[in-house]
Amino acid sequence: MAPESRWACDVLLADGRPAHIRPARPEDREQLRAFHARLSKETVYFRYFSAKPRLTDPWLDAFTQVDPPRHLVLFAFAGDELIGMASYDRLGDTDTADVAFVVDDVHQGRGVGTLLLEHLASIAREHGIHGFVADTLVRNDAMLGVFRDSGLTNQRTLEHGIVHVTFPIDSDESSTARIEEREHLAESVSIARLLAPRSVAVVGAGRKAGVGRMILDGLIAGGFRGTLYPVNRHADRVADLPAVARLSDIADDVDLVVAAVPAPGVADVVRDAARVHARGVVVISAGFAESGPEGVARERELLALARQGGMRLVGPNCLGVVNTAEEVSLNATFAPALPRRGGIGFLSQSGALGVALLARARELGLGLSSFVSVGNKADVSGNDLLQYWEADPATRLVLLYLESIGNPRKFARIAQRLSRSKPIVAVKGGRSASGRRAASSHTAAMASPAAAVDALFRHAGVIRVDSLQELFDVAQLLAHRPPPRGRRVAIVGNSGGPGILAADSCEAEGLAVPVLGKATQKRIAQAAPGAASGNPVDLLAAASPEAYARALDAVLADPEVDAVLAIFTPLRGSDADGTARVIARAALGAREKPVVASIVTGEVELAALRARLSREEPAFEQLPLYAFPESAARALECAAAYAEWRDRPPGTLPVFTDVRVDAARALVRTELAARRAGGWLAPEATAELLRHYGVDLARAELVSAPREACAAAERLGFPVVLKAVGPEIVHKTEVGGVALGLADREAVRSAWTRMRRRLGGQLQGGLVQEQVTGGVETIVGMVQDAAFGPLVLFGLGGVATEVLADRAFRIPPLTDRDAHELVREIRGAPLLLGYRGSRPANLAALESLLMRIARLADDLPEVWELDLNPVLATPERAVVLDARIRIAPAPKRPDSALRRLR
Repeated sequence: MAPESRWACDVLLADGRPAHIRPARPEDREQLRAFHARLSKETVYFRYFSAKPRLTDPWLDAFTQVDPPRHLVLFAFAGDELIGMASYDRLGDTDTADVAFVVDDVHQGRGVGTLLLEHLASIAREHGIHGFVADTLVRNDAMLGVFRDSGLTNQRTLEHGIVHVTFPIDSDESSTARIEEREHLAESVSIARLLAPRSVAVVGAGRKAGVGRMILDGLIAGGFRGTLYPVNRHADRVADLPAVARLSDIADDVDLVVAAVPAPGVADVVRDAARVHARGVVVISAGFAESGPEGVARERELLALARQGGMRLVGPNCLGVVNTAEEVSLNATFAPALPRRGGIGFLSQSGALGVALLARARELGLGLSSFVSVGNKADVSGNDLLQYWEADPATRLVLLYLESIGNPRKFARIAQRLSRSKPIVAVKGGRSASGRRAASSHTAAMASPAAAVDALFRHAGVIRVDSLQELFDVAQLLAHRPPPRGRRVAIVGNSGGPGILAADSCEAEGLAVPVLGKATQKRIAQAAPGAASGNPVDLLAAASPEAYARALDAVLADPEVDAVLAIFTPLRGSDADGTARVIARAALGAREKPVVASIVTGEVELAALRARLSREEPAFEQLPLYAFPESAARALECAAAYAEWRDRPPGTLPVFTDVRVDAARALVRTELAARRAGGWLAPEATAELLRHYGVDLARAELVSAPREACAAAERLGFPVVLKAVGPEIVHKTEVGGVALGLADREAVRSAWTRMRRRLGGQLQGGLVQEQVTGGVETIVGMVQDAAFGPLVLFGLGGVATEVLADRAFRIPPLTDRDAHELVREIRGAPLLLGYRGSRPANLAALESLLMRIARLADDLPEVWELDLNPVLATPERAVVLDARIRIAPAPKRPDSALRRLR
């Protein structure tokens, strides 16, 4: 791939507008000349230490041609206009380069110089340059600010009014954090500009019914605070508003353009939107990437036009956008149900489903801060919206319906940060086993799409639910009530059966239903004589609202209770409305302990009760209300698990002094040089690579004949294990390629003979290994997922590992806390902790192994599959008995120290 295409990319400036960065080209000479003609005298002097640059032909040639190992020039464009440039020149044969920048006066302060520095440094690192030097005038505050704000440690010396700056450009924690902060600010600003327009034009708004007219009507009915412009070639007025034939007929700038015209006409709308300086375009129209190759080409054209025009693009093929902020009141969708104002940020990837989601949110009394239907996600994605919702004070809870995750590693980084302050609840489509790819290693075979998504969400603290019903169940709780501080639930009801079901559901979900304290039971007995007060609390069928009130007060005051599930079964003569009001008041009064309710009746009856009481008492909408106790229990468990994740220490990344990264990379490079397409490493190369990461391997020797095998066995000490070696031998046990417990030379010779008889020419050698016994067989693995990057696996191992399917995944890097939890997450963890009097395994050794493999996965993207199976977890060590590693050219990974739009 040519440097032009590899390094050219779209970026976001500090004000949220897109720009484009690419290497200079010879045909840029006149652009470069015009750029310098626009610069002020001061800017020219600061850059060249002279009042006028020498725009000679040799000079123009030098700055429009690139030789990346020694000389590189990057240009930044806003549309077609060159707005900034940066260059480096390598100093001789050193790993240091001299850098310089200049930005058009009009565009200074928009972060152009900082972006150019980031991209220049990324390309320089590719070519072995590890440090930059620069000379700048002491009065050049803008350029000194770029170096200061980069996060890169720099040293400065002053001589004769010139500041000499030197700094390393290798990424570190500080510089990466600064880049992520700038990324967050730019992306959140870009979405804020789009969702808070002062004017909206609806292209395709007709006089009669249609999508465009529905959107215009929604904007009017929603009380949009700005100016509306219907755009219709065939009407002077639409919905009693003056209409124009084209966007370009509007005299003023238009902040947001909504396109609801047939797909072939959308490109012209986007071109016109750029002419009226729109901040963003929402494309409702279908007929793009979802419709086939022609639609894909249309969608690419749309994105290019939007970026060229400095706009963000929502869609195409979407429902629209909503911002309920009082000063905005934007409902640019064709959904018939207007959302209420509230604290939920809601993303739906499906437009059609979005209509139902908005209707359901309104039915449940869930208020939204904003809603975005991203459709095909040509530009604006879930990651952009997470950045916005993190910065938006009106948003307290985030709901996601996702069908794909475009940049999972970035999603994990942003979501993990956001989840610390605001819960994220997500339902993800595409979870079926049909998505599992064929694979030859145990780890890859078990790394299904669902496992990858689970690992991603767990890593980021995202509450994953399995259905839209669960999405709203959890949203009801977290939108209004705090998550519980623990897992102890008190159940209060007026019927034994539902109470028992609730208790069963709570325990099945991992919640506790403890016996209530004696003081609490006494208060309940006084409130409802004859009640069963242990937990579940049965107030009996005739329980009055007053009895519920006193019982709820009692359990909420119990220090051994973290949450309350109130159940009411309507019976003839009971006061359903009064009881529901009492439960709602108890929930509102409990500021630290969530109270959820299950009124065991039909969905229709429950909806009617909710609507009736909400009209009388709006605060009733804040009660999490469910038709069945199982739904309430599930919602409580999700909230409790989230609170545990949020409150746990984040852990620390280990520092391994015995890891030899450079040697490992050199080994992989050598292997790939010999086999360009890669493949499974030979046993000796596998062992060497693992030793570079301090992995504890069982002692073993590679042999090529029976006599060598016998000699190796004597050196290792009997009994030994003999394993078949050959490039076509994948799962040794399945083909009879493993012999255990060989106690003498004759046993070794006989085992070799049997393997030769079974495997024939496939047997190209053997591995004689010490026999280690007395532990639990586990598996540690790693696989590169095409979308998610590396996944680390841990589970019960041995020949039945896929049958048992007892495993868990994490996304690197792994902290000590991650490894601690991963080891204890599998169902078979009790075997490692000392089951029925057995000695516990060395868990610290297992955790160290997991963190080492995670480090390997991050360091060596060329490693696509790694299987350590079995890893014998003994009381003394975690020793690898068999290992396989497959390498291939590294997948494309975005530079984590680089900001770029997709």
